[in-house]
Amino acid sequence: MLFTTTLVGSYPQPDWLIDRAKLRVPRVRVPELWRVSADHLGEAQDDATVLAVRAQEEAGIDVVTDGEIRRESYSNYFGTRLDGIDLQNPGVTRGRGPSSTATVVIPRVTGPIVRRHPVDVDDMRFLRSITTRPVRATIPGPFTLSQLSQDEYYGSDAALALAYAAVVKQEMDDLFRAGADVVQLDEPWMEARPERALAFGLPALRAALEGASGVTAVHICFGYGALVPGRPPRYAFLRHLAGLPVNQVSIESAQSNLDCRDLENFEDQTVILGVLDLSTAEVESAGTVVERVERALHHVPPDRVILAPDCGMKFLPRQAAAEKLRSMVRAAEILRARYPGN
Repeated sequence: MLFTTTLVGSYPQPDWLIDRAKLRVPRVRVPELWRVSADHLGEAQDDATVLAVRAQEEAGIDVVTDGEIRRESYSNYFGTRLDGIDLQNPGVTRGRGPSSTATVVIPRVTGPIVRRHPVDVDDMRFLRSITTRPVRATIPGPFTLSQLSQDEYYGSDAALALAYAAVVKQEMDDLFRAGADVVQLDEPWMEARPERALAFGLPALRAALEGASGVTAVHICFGYGALVPGRPPRYAFLRHLAGLPVNQVSIESAQSNLDCRDLENFEDQTVILGVLDLSTAEVESAGTVVERVERALHHVPPDRVILAPDCGMKFLPRQAAAEKLRSMVRAAEILRARYPGN
């Protein structure tokens, strides 16, 4: 089917589950974000995951996620459940922006990075049990994990990234065995630090993806729309993903009004095109979404385009998120009628 629809990853968590007023993108664990006691948190997260999946199904989304409901952020859920991390004495790094002077608290690597047990597999099995639709799993990519860690063991950025690549690959293989139809690696820091990404991030990402047993995707973005208001009309790093052994490349185009020329580099991969602006709760019309898709169709054919939000939806009000998804699904229906047989 042309113009299938999906989420990039997250869906808004309910206010009764998490303190959304304090919600940011933590790199270490922040248990005080949860409104439910530890004794009942797992059951509450299950219930909220069911709500997120039902919202996607009711909107008509073709490939659903668990909404990342159990996560405080896209990266810390996986990154803090590995051996080799000192969670009691975290490190720091500079903020993502090129001119940022802010410091961010991050995990500190004090030993070999080892995945002693699967991290997301039980979550995938639960998701698989509550929907009959195809499902997408998301985990942070090795380069982004390396940039969100303070290394005091490996002594080399490249060695640290490759260590993360090994555990990401293990997790990805287990997710496919648990029923994931697509596994997506999130690599937003490739855009934030393109020189490092080119030097040692791409080899690590390739190592994680090589030989995957199912459909893979890589997501690259400018940051959450609610937190990063300004963004350029072109990616600095996107074109370098074209040679990777990956099936799908997920990008933003709505908020940035993206110049889509770089999509011509992707001759084999499917483009997951971000067509919902997540910097605002205003719900765009189906016609606006169609216009955003057709801007990309000058550079990539319809049979290699999937519709999605720009990035994760976690910072949106739940009602706005649901309405935006419905608008995207209506746009997909219009596009299928407009481009039959492509």
